[in-house]
Amino acid sequence: MSLKSFDLSIHTQIKPFKKIIKVDSDKSISIRSFLIGSICQNISHTKNVLESEDVLSTINCLKKLGVKILRKSSGSYAIYGKGLGSLYAKKNTKLNFGNSGTLARLIIGILSTTPDIDVKITGDHSLNKRSMKKIQILMSEYGATFQPKNKFNFPLRLISSEMPIGIKYKAGVSAQLKSAVILAGLNSYGNTEVIEEEKSRDHTENMILNNSQLIKIIKGKKKIIKIKGREYLNPINIVVPGDPSSAAFFTALTLLNKKSSLTIQNVGLNPTRIGFYNLLKKNGANIKFKKITKNNNELRGDIHVKSCKLKSLNAPKSYYVNSTDEYPIMFILAALTKGVSIFKGISDLANKESNRITEMQKILKQIGVKSIYKKNQIKIFGEGMITAKNKTVNVSNLGDHRIAMSSFILAILTGAKTKIKNFETVFTSSPSFLKIIKHLGAKFDIKN
Repeated sequence: MSLKSFDLSIHTQIKPFKKIIKVDSDKSISIRSFLIGSICQNISHTKNVLESEDVLSTINCLKKLGVKILRKSSGSYAIYGKGLGSLYAKKNTKLNFGNSGTLARLIIGILSTTPDIDVKITGDHSLNKRSMKKIQILMSEYGATFQPKNKFNFPLRLISSEMPIGIKYKAGVSAQLKSAVILAGLNSYGNTEVIEEEKSRDHTENMILNNSQLIKIIKGKKKIIKIKGREYLNPINIVVPGDPSSAAFFTALTLLNKKSSLTIQNVGLNPTRIGFYNLLKKNGANIKFKKITKNNNELRGDIHVKSCKLKSLNAPKSYYVNSTDEYPIMFILAALTKGVSIFKGISDLANKESNRITEMQKILKQIGVKSIYKKNQIKIFGEGMITAKNKTVNVSNLGDHRIAMSSFILAILTGAKTKIKNFETVFTSSPSFLKIIKHLGAKFDIKN
């Protein structure tokens, strides 16, 4: 399904607000619920699913691999699991991952160790520019091959391993690579061991944690995940919480918009996803988590935010893994907070939907905010809450939902005359973004 493209123009500052909202459901958990449900035994159920472009790409790919998926009502699905190693497609079947790096890497993990897979894999214009070298090298350890040789971006041909054997993997900051190894290990002979060198998102482990016959997690100085291959996966029942990354944009807006307050209900508060909130709280942000509960091994609760005076941000490398998606909006916060903010260990931002470092620098420069990137860190020389009604900001078609949303927040806080090309890219992760932001009082014009 391709979205009708449209541009957005904004030229009015937002007024103070006091509101209660719900944000779109968590994309990471929504995608994983379908992928893992498809390789479980029997019928899995997932509710409150994010019905965005990336999730629809996931459903379409799984249907091409023989998985029956029924939509029972809005956001509620039954997934008829085929069991481990049972996905199948005719030779040269084309799987299109759309804009989703998560879908791409995780499904490559599943298919690399699934018998008799020989498929063509591709994505949209933005995804096809992103390097898949790391996932290709990893899956070649299991015996999977990719053609043409030495080509590291889509489109590609994936041929699965005839005899996949479990591997040992030292995991870094990428939860997608870690998840791909876990999922590949489920189909492999023997044991797969993941040693977590750096803590990353743990949604995949959480979703299969109730299968004690195949997963063991040893927590010490480093977390070790042991996967016993060729067992069976019990069906899952998932209720997806709100996405903390989507909530971050409304949180940032509230913090900087004077005399404003916001309650965001039922948001995922997984400790590996709230680095953004922890960093801001450390620097004076008025953010509180309330009504915290646990469901499917995942914490969730309400986020209460009030406008306040922030200190400049100092984010060591350790924050990167728990707030990867929020860096563009953190750069906006830094630009509109007085003082020098420093973000370290961010080189991986160059391989997202766009090069988020250089693209955000271009946007900040247009409102007169200086930034310097060198030696894997960026310094942003924050101007404080500026009024930029005399400035013009143009955001080109980057196919990057996080930059589009961040630019929107910048525009309504400063009043800069802003044009954002191809804003429909936001619907890959946050189809309700415009509806929510309008509810908060923002004004914008859509240009088809």
